Amino acid sequence: MRRVSPGGSGSRQPEGELHPVPEVDGYFYELVAGTAGPAPEMRAKLEPLLSQLLSAERETLRLGEDLASRFAEIELLYTISETLGRPIGLKAAAEIIVRELSEVVGARRASILVHDEEDGVLRPVAGFGIDVSDFPPIAVDDPCSVAALAFRERRAVSNDSLESASALGGCPPDRGYRGAAFLSVPIIYPAPGAPPRAVGVLNLTDRVGPDVFGPNDRKLVAAIANQVGAALENARLVEKVLARQRADRELELARDLQRKLLSLKSGDLPLDTAAHCEPAAFVGGDFYRVLDLGRDTVGVMLGDVSSHGFPAALIMVLVLSAAGIHASQTDSPEEMVRRLRRSVAQALEETEMHFSLFYGLVRRSEGTLCYANAGHPHAFRIEKGGGVHRLEATAPPVGLAPDEAMRGMKTEFRGGDLLLLFSDGIADAADNQGRRLGEDRVVELVNSMRHRPAAAILEAVLREIDRDSAVPSDDRTLLILKG
Repeated sequence: MRRVSPGGSGSRQPEGELHPVPEVDGYFYELVAGTAGPAPEMRAKLEPLLSQLLSAERETLRLGEDLASRFAEIELLYTISETLGRPIGLKAAAEIIVRELSEVVGARRASILVHDEEDGVLRPVAGFGIDVSDFPPIAVDDPCSVAALAFRERRAVSNDSLESASALGGCPPDRGYRGAAFLSVPIIYPAPGAPPRAVGVLNLTDRVGPDVFGPNDRKLVAAIANQVGAALENARLVEKVLARQRADRELELARDLQRKLLSLKSGDLPLDTAAHCEPAAFVGGDFYRVLDLGRDTVGVMLGDVSSHGFPAALIMVLVLSAAGIHASQTDSPEEMVRRLRRSVAQALEETEMHFSLFYGLVRRSEGTLCYANAGHPHAFRIEKGGGVHRLEATAPPVGLAPDEAMRGMKTEFRGGDLLLLFSDGIADAADNQGRRLGEDRVVELVNSMRHRPAAAILEAVLREIDRDSAVPSDDRTLLILKG
């Protein structure tokens, strides 16, 4: 018995004693010489048996192939379930999925895109047979993207060599595939208590063998997409939580750094000094610095950046870094502020920020306070006898005026006198009924305790603020220095 391939030389009945097997195309048999009985009678008995045997063999082979295919699909589902149950990241899980799925379905290229809700795009996270690291994101409203169409309509979009019409009418037909077949299936997340929503797309192209993704392929890919949906969404949420935790940790480190920059070791200073700085957020834009400049001179600085939070904290760090250098190079407060402005001018311009600043030099031997006040409203000298003098601004805030606008001032500062500096957050502190503490109350409270140590006065003001105080909306900084 022989099998002849369709279209070959045996597509017709061969010459000689070969006879076709009824109902089994492509197979012929030959009666060997010497067979007992007339040929017609032997053929009548033999042909039904051959036909039955060959048909049974074909069915067995078909069932074997189908069983092997089903086994491969079951093994794929098991592999993906195992992958999704492992503690690996979204990208690693997606790469395993596209590789295993491509081998079972017979696709040379595959990719998984995940929906970025904030930007309204599909971002590639994994690919097989193609590097997706440089792939640009796809807008979900892109009219010429198969993946975007599958995502928007939440249905599988496919094409093969047997179809004459493209899945995307009016778009360029050449999409860079080796064949005509492609299959894009939305990844659906069945959110609890809400309608199912698409969270990504699974794409397959360049079919191995026949250039067609058949019904079984589509069913399998749809099953995989449904299985992957919840896992991808969970992985995305986990990564989002981890990113938030990293950001919180970085903010906590930034807050610790800011606290160290603003720490005041009053025991190292020749004057009785106390200060407190409390940012409204993790970090803030208020700052202060007390410098022992030698020669019986102490430099005192307090400033308030026009914003608060992380951007203001960056300006604050730049100001403190530059101030320590410039303060040691000049004994003129106005010149120090000019140099400071030049050091941070570019950063202020780029961030569109400015800051108020009071900088003074207390010279104990002279009994004087020389200062430059760049738009800082809350600066006072309280005499030992109780007289209160506002230290008026000598220039606009830093970042709003040129160097020429800066001027210096000089006033008395005798033993027992007190320098009081605070930011807007102290004056604006309010209770739960919205009643502000106010500048006058702060000055009155400090003046009433002027004979006590600086630390005791500071604690009294903070207690007044904390009593029934609402959550601060602005950074709060307070500095007290006694002569």
